[in-house]
Amino acid sequence: MSRSRTASPDAVQGTIIFTDLAGFTEFTDERGDEAALRLLALKDKLVRETIGDRGRIVKNLGDGLMLWFENACDAIDAALRLQDQFEDESSVDDDLPLWVRIGAHYGQPTPRGDDFFGHDVNVAHRIVELAAPGEVLVSGALAEKVGDSLPEVTFDEVGPTLMKGIRDPVPLYRAYRAE
Repeated sequence: MSRSRTASPDAVQGTIIFTDLAGFTEFTDERGDEAALRLLALKDKLVRETIGDRGRIVKNLGDGLMLWFENACDAIDAALRLQDQFEDESSVDDDLPLWVRIGAHYGQPTPRGDDFFGHDVNVAHRIVELAAPGEVLVSGALAEKVGDSLPEVTFDEVGPTLMKGIRDPVPLYRAYRAE
């Protein structure tokens, strides 16, 4: 028997972004907790400065973050700026490499206090798991929502992707700024 998925009446529309520091466990093992804490502090500082008041940090997930943006264009712009900031910072300080994966999805999560939950949060979390270090991987729903509103941003189709726990394939795209 197939169940239909419906959004909660309290659901809100927006973009969920997950970040994940690639290789963080190995980094901590090799360099120690003090260096790991410096790396996390640098990442968190760059995220706060980059998203400003356009979005918010929903929660800290160890070496990753969950972010929320009401505006899809602000979300894509912030994600790409974050990758630029991470790359710039890594080139300045080889001791603190910021190899970050970013996954994003536009949908209707349900608020729960200051947090969100639901199918669309799960999709965004699965997307970040598939992203490569330095990559911004987004759902087709987010790429479609942004459309041509950001002409400097290109979405390259990865294709429909099956994800653990998600019934239907999710169309995925790599987002980047056209040079």
